[in-house]
Amino acid sequence: MDLIIKAEKISAELIELRRRFHENPELDFDLHITSEIIKEFLTKEKINFFSCAKTGIVATIYGEAEEKGDRTVAIRCDMDALPMEEKNDASYASKIPGRMHACGHDAHMTMALGAAKVLNQIRSELKGNVKFIFEPAEETTGGAPVMIKEGALENPKVNGIIGCHVDESIKVGSIGIKRGVAYAASNPFTIKIFGKGTHGASPHKGIDPITMTAQVINALQLLVSRETSPVSPAVITIGKINGGTAANVIPDSVTLEGIIRTMTLEDRERIKTRLKETVELQAKSLGGHCEIEIFESYPCLYNNDDMYDILYTSAAELLGNDNVKILSEPTMGVESFAYFSLEVPAIFYQLGCGNKEKGFTYPIHSCYFDIDEACLKTGVAVHCKAAIDFLNK
Repeated sequence: MDLIIKAEKISAELIELRRRFHENPELDFDLHITSEIIKEFLTKEKINFFSCAKTGIVATIYGEAEEKGDRTVAIRCDMDALPMEEKNDASYASKIPGRMHACGHDAHMTMALGAAKVLNQIRSELKGNVKFIFEPAEETTGGAPVMIKEGALENPKVNGIIGCHVDESIKVGSIGIKRGVAYAASNPFTIKIFGKGTHGASPHKGIDPITMTAQVINALQLLVSRETSPVSPAVITIGKINGGTAANVIPDSVTLEGIIRTMTLEDRERIKTRLKETVELQAKSLGGHCEIEIFESYPCLYNNDDMYDILYTSAAELLGNDNVKILSEPTMGVESFAYFSLEVPAIFYQLGCGNKEKGFTYPIHSCYFDIDEACLKTGVAVHCKAAIDFLNK
C-alpha cells in the first residue's frame, strides 16, 4: 500500500484540522475545546475512545487481519499550548489572547488523527491493535504519569509506542532520529539562603546572603565543569534570583530558582546530592544557612534499539535514505513522552517542518513559530508505516 498517497488524499483535511487546533489554543489540563475537536473526529471515523487524565483521550483501532496477533502499538501526541502571545498574521493565528500553539502540538494532534483515519480504513489488514494517546499538560507537569496510572497503556496492553516532535531545523519531507538517550531529565530546584540583615554601610554587623549567593552560583558551575564527564552532557542553570529591597540595605535572605538537566540516571542522582552538599557548605562557611528543595520532573527519554530500527527502516522506505537524518547529539530539552519510554519500548523522532523559502524558520516557543503544513502528510505516513511494520514484523 502507498501510505504517502493515502496521506496526500487527506492533506486538505489535515490542514483544516490543524488550523482549527491552532486557532483555539488551551493550556495545561484545561483543554475542553481541543478535546471536543478530537472526540468529534474520532466519533465521525467510528473509532472507540475513552477520556483519561481529565481532558486527555485514548482511542483504539482493533486489527482485523486473519493472522492477527495480540500485539498493540501506540501513537502518542501532546495537546496543550503555551501562555504566550502569537505575533503571526496568518489567517489561522490564535484567537485567544495570551495563548499560542508555539510548540507544534496542534500539528502533533493532527498527525495522530490523520494516522487514525488511514489505519482505520485498512484495519482489515492490521495484524494487531493501534492505540492513540492524546496527552494533556505536556508543557507543565506532564499528563503522561496520570494517563499511565489511569490505564492508557492497558486493555489492550501496549507493546511499543511511537511519538514525534516537529523540528524547524529539519527540512519538510525529512525526519531526524537519535539512537539511545534523546532528551534530558530535569530537576527544578529552589534555594533559600539566610544571613543577617544590616545597613549597607556596616556589612560587618550582618551576614550578607547576596555575597553567599554569588559564591553558591560560582560553586554550582564546578559541578558540571569539574565533576561531570565532558562527554556526558549536564546543565545547571540559575534562572531567577530574588533578594533585597534597597541599594543600601543588606537583606536577611535571598531566593534562587533554577534547573538541573542531565542525560543519565547516575549523573542525575549525583548532581542532586552534590548540589545540596555544595550549597550547604558554602552557606555555612560564610556564616549563614540554607533551605533547599529539589523537585522531580521529567526523566530522560530513551529510544529503544528495536523500535529505532523499525522506525528507521520504515521511514527510509517511505522517504528515502537521504531524508532520514541520523542525529548524533541529544537535546538538553525535556519531553514527557519519556514517562512512556520508561514503561514500554519507545521511539521518538523529529519531524521536519522547516522551509527557508517560505519563511518557516522560527524556533519552537517563538511567538513567530509556524510550520510548513506539508509536514502533516509526512508525519501521518511515517506514523502509519512504523505502526504497521511493528505489528507485522
